[in-house]
Amino acid sequence: MNSKIIANGILRAFAILIGISLVLFFLYKIQSVIIYIAIAAVISLVGRPIVLFLRKRLKFNNTIAVIVTMFLFIGLLLGLIRLFIPLVVEQGQNLSLLDINELQQNAESLYSEITTYFDLRKVDVEQSIKDSGLLSKLDYSIIPNFLNSFIGGLGESLIGLFSVLFISFFFLKDSRLFENGIITFIPDSKESRWKNSSEKIKDLLSRYFVGLIFQILILFVIYTIVLLIFGIDNAIVIAFLCALLNLIPYVGPLVSGILMIVLTMSSNLGENFSEVILPKTTYVMIGFIIAQLVDNFFSQPFIFSKSVKSHPLEIFLVIIIAGLLFGIIGMIVAVPTYTAIKVILKEFLSENKVVKSLTKDI
Repeated sequence: MNSKIIANGILRAFAILIGISLVLFFLYKIQSVIIYIAIAAVISLVGRPIVLFLRKRLKFNNTIAVIVTMFLFIGLLLGLIRLFIPLVVEQGQNLSLLDINELQQNAESLYSEITTYFDLRKVDVEQSIKDSGLLSKLDYSIIPNFLNSFIGGLGESLIGLFSVLFISFFFLKDSRLFENGIITFIPDSKESRWKNSSEKIKDLLSRYFVGLIFQILILFVIYTIVLLIFGIDNAIVIAFLCALLNLIPYVGPLVSGILMIVLTMSSNLGENFSEVILPKTTYVMIGFIIAQLVDNFFSQPFIFSKSVKSHPLEIFLVIIIAGLLFGIIGMIVAVPTYTAIKVILKEFLSENKVVKSLTKDI
């Protein structure tokens, strides 16, 4: 091997590294577009059963079926906006006009009642919290500032919303648009296998995302009923946020439980802790636990077994590994990504013993 071949090899490797770096930089710069496409893909998968129903059962033209489906999504979105935005804006205005000193005094009053309650039961929590200096480090102005920023950012999100709806329309209208783009990189001998796996992936993921919507809806209904029974302010908004957080596996329910405790307590500031705040919070948390039991033993097993056809232990391990590797985002996309990989492996490596074992139910 002479020096010229070595030099050419080094230059080729250097060129490949530069090319990969440029591609990664380009993807970083257009990450918002990638997010729009990903959201539009999910919407198209959710809307796919509706389009198929309109086309096959009601004999709608494909374009008309897609337009009707998009109007259903837009109507649902407008309904959510009409339901939630006035409540969020009202709450934001109240907090933005709130006297920060008064908010701090109310929080410290609640803290004082909690420590007094536990002190009567010989549980010394006050000294340990004072030693940590937690209350003095809290910046209470974060709450109104965050809400003001959030409401201000709603205007900027309109461009993203229009982009997602526009892309979703064409994904629904031409269900093979994304597939045909990938086929250009697939060898001719493998095209039929890819088409088969693509159809199966779309079918499984459509059922999975529709199942997730029903999962959120069930939790939302239970949370709303519990919060309304005990007279918690803005019960619908709190229930919606806590149900939505459940999309994050394992971490989401924990965060939503803490959020529900905090908002339940804060909605009763000024009331007696032992007679009003503690009993209400306890009852709300019992309702929350019941909702989680329904979700864990009914909703989730049904979704996983009927949609992605994977064993619950298998899903658990996949989610944990994805979370360790890629964080929260990895946990959210773990199940659909794993499902797509299983389908592709079955189509292209169906004779492999491991693949055959993992994909026997698909």
